Amino acid sequence: MTESSSNSLLKLWRLYLVLFAMTLCVLAIAWKVSVLHVTDRDFLQDQGDMRTIRTVPLVANRGLITDRNGEPLAVSTPVQSIWVNPSEIVDETAAIAKLAMELELNAEALASNINNNSSREFLYVKRRLPPAEAQRILELDIDGVYTQQEYQRFYPQGEVTAHLIGFSNVDDVGQEGLELTYDEWLQGIPGRRQVMKDRRGHIIEELNTIQTAQPGKSIELSIDFRLQNIAYRELKAEFITRRAKAASIVVLDVETGEVLAMANQPSYNPHNKANMTDFSVLRNRAITDVFEPGSTVKAFTIAAALESGLYTPGTIIETSPGWMMVNGNEVKDLFDYGTLTTTGVITKSSNIGSSKIALNIGAEPIRDVLERVGFGEVLGTGFPGERSGVLPNPRRWGRHPTATFSFGYGLSATAMQLAQAYSVLADDGVRKPVTLLKLDQSETATLAREQVINPEIARTVRSMLGTVVDANRGGSALEANVPFYTVAGKTGTAHVVGEQGYEDNLHNSLFVGMAPASDPKIVIVVIINEPKGEEHYGGQVAAPVFSRVAAGAMRILNISPDDIPDEQSLELSSL
Repeated sequence: MTESSSNSLLKLWRLYLVLFAMTLCVLAIAWKVSVLHVTDRDFLQDQGDMRTIRTVPLVANRGLITDRNGEPLAVSTPVQSIWVNPSEIVDETAAIAKLAMELELNAEALASNINNNSSREFLYVKRRLPPAEAQRILELDIDGVYTQQEYQRFYPQGEVTAHLIGFSNVDDVGQEGLELTYDEWLQGIPGRRQVMKDRRGHIIEELNTIQTAQPGKSIELSIDFRLQNIAYRELKAEFITRRAKAASIVVLDVETGEVLAMANQPSYNPHNKANMTDFSVLRNRAITDVFEPGSTVKAFTIAAALESGLYTPGTIIETSPGWMMVNGNEVKDLFDYGTLTTTGVITKSSNIGSSKIALNIGAEPIRDVLERVGFGEVLGTGFPGERSGVLPNPRRWGRHPTATFSFGYGLSATAMQLAQAYSVLADDGVRKPVTLLKLDQSETATLAREQVINPEIARTVRSMLGTVVDANRGGSALEANVPFYTVAGKTGTAHVVGEQGYEDNLHNSLFVGMAPASDPKIVIVVIINEPKGEEHYGGQVAAPVFSRVAAGAMRILNISPDDIPDEQSLELSSL
């Protein structure tokens, strides 16, 4: 075989080899294409969907909180939160700096945060932005930057209802107040939907809703915001004027036990807690703080005295010379009131008179009355931090603890408990549960009512309390009077316990009253803690607040006057 023939055969062999290889490639490609289109079709389709179709959450709207008339006290508004996929943006230094500038964030801190979370696919950058601002960020067209819809809680009445409503955190979970108490009720159930996204994560098509988001349930409170606003304003004014440490007020509906208003000082702005340093301002003191109620307890001491059968409203009690020694301890009155009747003990708020009654009948009957009207028990409102106070057992007490117990020392209570206790006297001895929720007619009709004090005794004590604001009887709280309405109530001035015992110059000033006294509709408790200045008695400090709030309540609740002077009554009848 010649050399030329060999070369020809080699070239031919090489050609056939190339053709064979090409044929194998074509066959392999055909086989692979057939496999992809037939065998792996479903798998590949699913993988494609996983990269373009996403299941995204549908955020549920938190339930509305309103007052009894539908006035919104807590609402949720839609907002947008900016988030990034760190793995997509971690190396984009310029984009991160631009994003930080637009969001008014520290660029270095943002870059460091993204770098530290580079293995994650989700990282919040800034939350709760107005939708228009979030849209402006998206229009920057930065890879790895996305938005997510959320809801932000808004409190239209601000600090006026802050202690009662509380607030929720950035994740819309209740943290304080009724937002915490009814968190599960207010929270909705999130939904889910399928969407198609492009490579930048933008939604290009909504496919279907897997589960519809269910909004949270709403709550209608017993609070009347008009009355709440008056109570808050008047309490704050007195708090500032007296340079007090704190203050509380509770307005209670006598017939239903509904709380119509509740406020405290100092308060806070639920929208701005970032710079808060004193977290004690978050406490709803009317429910969570206890104090010795002082002379406000004398009404129940007198009730126990009347129940014993040893006393009547006209029983004579000698209080001269205005002081007495009990087991080596002094008990004294503000003045020497001389000879008083049982009614006069209430009128003048005589410690000597109440002490002599207690030493005669014993402390246990007084404690029994206090227990029946709700002292020493949690009221069951469900409010976070609600306190029961302390109602001690006096069986082994000596004479001095018995004497001081009769005018409000040795026990503790909350403002809410004091309001409930006085509502028993206001409602002819009937005790009912207190509530922060509005009751409908059927609930009111089936309300649990318990007769804990004889109706006649309750009316008698109420009549005695009316002398406290009567100038003709020498009452101690004339500033509690309300024009055109009768009032019944009781002052209280209690020394505050310090490191060395009771402080001579620190007091809690109280007034508890009901109006109209002829047929009480509301009970109001006012407590001013540690007022500064020369005036510190309950009749001087707390009673004026009661008067102004009660006057507003009578107007708002449309309660008819029961104390119109004769000459004005004639003028009205002639119109």
